[in-house]
Amino acid sequence: MINSNADSAMGILFPNSYDSLVPELVTERLMASIPFASRYRLVDFMLSSMVNCGIDNVSLIVKRNYHSLMDHLGSGREWDLTRKNGGLNIIPPFAQKSINVYNGRVEAVASILDYLKRQKEKYVIMADTNIAVNFNFSELLQQHIDSKADVTIAYTREEIPQALLDIEATKKALYYTLDIDDDGRVQKIIVNNKEKGEHNLSMNVYVIERKLLMDQIREAYVNGLTYFERDIISPQLDKLNVRAYQHKGYYARILDIKSYFAENMKMLKEENVQALFSPSSVYTKIRDDNPTRYATGSHVKNIMAADGCVIEGEVENSILFRGVKVGKGAKVRNCVLMQDTVIETGASVEYAITDKNVKVSAYKELKGTESFPIFVEKRRTV
Repeated sequence: MINSNADSAMGILFPNSYDSLVPELVTERLMASIPFASRYRLVDFMLSSMVNCGIDNVSLIVKRNYHSLMDHLGSGREWDLTRKNGGLNIIPPFAQKSINVYNGRVEAVASILDYLKRQKEKYVIMADTNIAVNFNFSELLQQHIDSKADVTIAYTREEIPQALLDIEATKKALYYTLDIDDDGRVQKIIVNNKEKGEHNLSMNVYVIERKLLMDQIREAYVNGLTYFERDIISPQLDKLNVRAYQHKGYYARILDIKSYFAENMKMLKEENVQALFSPSSVYTKIRDDNPTRYATGSHVKNIMAADGCVIEGEVENSILFRGVKVGKGAKVRNCVLMQDTVIETGASVEYAITDKNVKVSAYKELKGTESFPIFVEKRRTV
């Protein structure tokens, strides 16, 4: 998938952008570090997609709760991003006096203008980390170059998810739908569209020339503007050549705890796993552990289990992360159990999400529903 133009593009990822939509999952981590699909973190997908397309200079602008991300990414070795020039660059908080997440990409990118000025790549690809996707950045970049666009926006064709239509959610985060003409040019950007039916929903993935980005951010920041899409691109659609690129492959968009649960459970279908993890590999931090052990008398059906698990009871329709232990006589159904969760002897857990290092005590019963899964926070004993 590597493209000859890829070495002319650098990547910028925004790990905190949608933290406010999943407060349960980000008390000690950011969106990018949320575990997904048994052994991965959300950041793995966008980062791996960039690397697979030959982009070897990737920066992450972090704001808070980023220690788990630094621990996960390390030097970038698993993504082949350990190098003297370029490679992986985690940029720490730019406003030390404030604990608030930056309000938009204008403020975030403005903090690294000096850094951007020193880079050699012609193009910048910007993306959030709340979407698990195997993305073809080579094709996106090629279309951008061929169409002589100033900005190219990636989008999906879908109905607006209920989580975004929710009034409370839209107070916490903006989303964008695009009106596109027959030539692929964006004619209008609608903020927080409430209309029913299918729309061109932005993935918040953008390609723009590095120098143009710097000029636009510098001017917007001076004028107190906040959002790249709403405050820079939308008012200049008649001036800038803004194009749209449709992503037609599989993707999982995490917008709240319900969508997190639902998108994980979709991984129990083989066709979804194949679609997400192909055509290119998805890389993640390696944890040396034993293979999962299924004890005599255990019973499993339709599960995704990472390494290091020990299963002595019954597990059905569930996602198990590394090091999960299910004791004798315990029953686990329709659950997402994060790393090192322990379900003790005789416990019964159904429709639940457990964060890391949770313990469900012997013979306890924990039961949610498909539409309202129970969430147990990190290190809790139930």
